[in-house]
Amino acid sequence: MDKKTIIPAIIQDFKTREVLMLAYMDRESLKKSLKEGYTWFWSRSKNRLWKKGETSGNTQKIKEMRYDCDNDAILVLVEQKGEACHTGNMSCFYRKLENAEADIDFKKDMDPPAGDPGIIAELYDVIEDRISGEKDGSYTYSLHKKGLDEILKKIGEEAIEVILAAKHQEKKDMVYEMGDLLYHLLVLMAEEGVEPADIFKELRSRRK
Repeated sequence: MDKKTIIPAIIQDFKTREVLMLAYMDRESLKKSLKEGYTWFWSRSKNRLWKKGETSGNTQKIKEMRYDCDNDAILVLVEQKGEACHTGNMSCFYRKLENAEADIDFKKDMDPPAGDPGIIAELYDVIEDRISGEKDGSYTYSLHKKGLDEILKKIGEEAIEVILAAKHQEKKDMVYEMGDLLYHLLVLMAEEGVEPADIFKELRSRRK
């Protein structure tokens, strides 16, 4: 999508005034936000419109919308349900900036890089879409139709493949097999209603 057709939208809690997140809107998502009273955005990674909380349930009820003096940015005051950030934090801005070079990637362009951890949430959304859409011909949906035992079986098989790759193959082979394992774990998560934010919270609790 042409980058000139989207504008930044700063999302802020209408009571606490805490800045929750930064996203992007095009004309259609802005119109839907105004009409429905809940935030809609344009996802650069998914290349489609998305409603905040469409899978997580963490919706944002709009209380007020403002625009800046240059007419090219929006401030949205919302009533946030649950957490705003896909990591499980209330706000996406949960880290304190201390080192300009170490903390900020100035080489990053407007498109999310291949290594962006947001790909986990993106892939999870795709998996949920395949399952709920009952898309025949989809490998993900076929796993869902076969049931939990088949998903668990595949996870076991992929775990063995990771072990064998780590013992006997090159790094690229190990990365490939780890990707397979992670994908099947995400299928299991979607099947059992476990969201990436749940895992992020658990990992954060283990950080000492």
